Amino acid sequence: MTHGFKPAPPLQGRTRRAALQTASACITAGAAPWVLAQGSATSAPATLQIVGPWEFTSLSPASSGYMLLNLQVCETLLGASDNGRPQPALAERWQVSADGLSWQFVLRPRARFHNGERVTAQAVVQSLQRAQKAPALLSNAPIASITAEDAAEGGGTVRIRLSRPHNALAAQLAHYSTLVLAPESHGADGKVLRIIGSGPYRITRLVPPQQVETEAFEAYDGPIPRLRSVAYLAASRAETRALMVEGGQAHLAYGLDPASLRRLKRHARVGIASVTLPRTVIVKLNATLPSLRDVRVRQALSLSIDRAGIAQALMGDETLAATQLLPPTLADWHHPALPPLGYDPEAAQRLLREAGWQRHHDGLRGPDGLPLTLAIRTFLDRPELPLVATALQEQWRLAGIAVKVRIGNSGDIPMGHRDGTLQLALAARNYTNVPDPAGTLAGDFSAQGGDWGAMGWHSDAVVQALAELMRSAPEARRAQALRATVTQVLQSELPVIPVAWYRQHVAVNRRLQGVSLDPLERSYRLSDMDWSNDT
Repeated sequence: MTHGFKPAPPLQGRTRRAALQTASACITAGAAPWVLAQGSATSAPATLQIVGPWEFTSLSPASSGYMLLNLQVCETLLGASDNGRPQPALAERWQVSADGLSWQFVLRPRARFHNGERVTAQAVVQSLQRAQKAPALLSNAPIASITAEDAAEGGGTVRIRLSRPHNALAAQLAHYSTLVLAPESHGADGKVLRIIGSGPYRITRLVPPQQVETEAFEAYDGPIPRLRSVAYLAASRAETRALMVEGGQAHLAYGLDPASLRRLKRHARVGIASVTLPRTVIVKLNATLPSLRDVRVRQALSLSIDRAGIAQALMGDETLAATQLLPPTLADWHHPALPPLGYDPEAAQRLLREAGWQRHHDGLRGPDGLPLTLAIRTFLDRPELPLVATALQEQWRLAGIAVKVRIGNSGDIPMGHRDGTLQLALAARNYTNVPDPAGTLAGDFSAQGGDWGAMGWHSDAVVQALAELMRSAPEARRAQALRATVTQVLQSELPVIPVAWYRQHVAVNRRLQGVSLDPLERSYRLSDMDWSNDT
């Protein structure tokens, strides 16, 4: 089988001028001034300025590789189309043996790293071997060996030998943790000291965790980007990001809060680009807790959620109310025939009574007389999450369930999963971190659970179905049946509770053209953009 193709506090009580001054202070804190080169009325700005919530926390691909892919600084061996199908990237073509054990990847012969060195098969092998170290994603693949065959004229061939068939390898080789760096990127101890990639942009300045500056790489073996210079700034507050694009301090602003989005839609110089993502706002539950071990309590929590109200009030679109875990954009995994998750407070109360919880003046109490009290953790990286958490708190209060909201960092959730202290968590889970959702689901709902998935719950049927999908490429009807098994069990058992599907909105300066949003969140697609000649 051969594959290939042609190569903070709210604004209330503050003036907007003061907020813009705060934004300016945010820009310059700990770094050189981030100056917006506006250009004249007829000339293009010198640098594209991007502001988003995501920080550059580490040089390790496992931590910040997603930013290096988004900024098109680095490449993976394979890429992914909008629907998650494998596509060529550093490998211009590949083939798989009939038994599924031998994979061969032919590299682009003219690809070069940003230090001018050729991208060799040996360099790719070294990067993949580093990406195999646990707990990195590729460590889960049954890889027996990775070998290189370099070609004198450039490029070469990478061969991966598996110990058993593993259909998910193509998707794993598109994950950001497997991106390829030049050997010179690493120190003697193997740690990443500098970022030397092979993408159409090269890093010229990096000030972790806030700033990254890049320029077009003139020796790139594909089309040279028309935007010659790009600067990215991490700003933690959604209102700051919105004010920056509104005030002309940024050309692209990611991570908009609902209030800013409504205001920006009326702005003459700012447009809004939107895309529905394969991401779902979920409540993660600790099913080892006595109160949450009973599926009836989990179902009651779900039935107490007014999803349509939350989606309309906080996300601006009632159709984003999640009737099941995976959204319609993932057509293979979304099953319209599933009984939808709904809002039914009376049914929730019946289930709670059946589970032994009785209503008292101060809320629900169990057979032991103890109240049903829980804490839900969330974070600010996605600005709507604290608002959704507050709405859930109120809706569950009406059901007699006392829930405290704790806002911290995104890392608090996997930490709480691992040390067992987490009770509930609200997150926006991307189910195509690996382009094939089976890979993400297999990690989230393994027998041991997952940082962003099940906790104290597992289903043999789900584990076995996902293992078969990962292992081989079943014929279409069999694959459909396996996916149906997974979605049906997750819908009835609710190891996580879906709340809303996710739509990404990005504020765009109207002088910028060619903007499109990647539904898999792998790339900002900077190389497709250019400045409009319109004044």
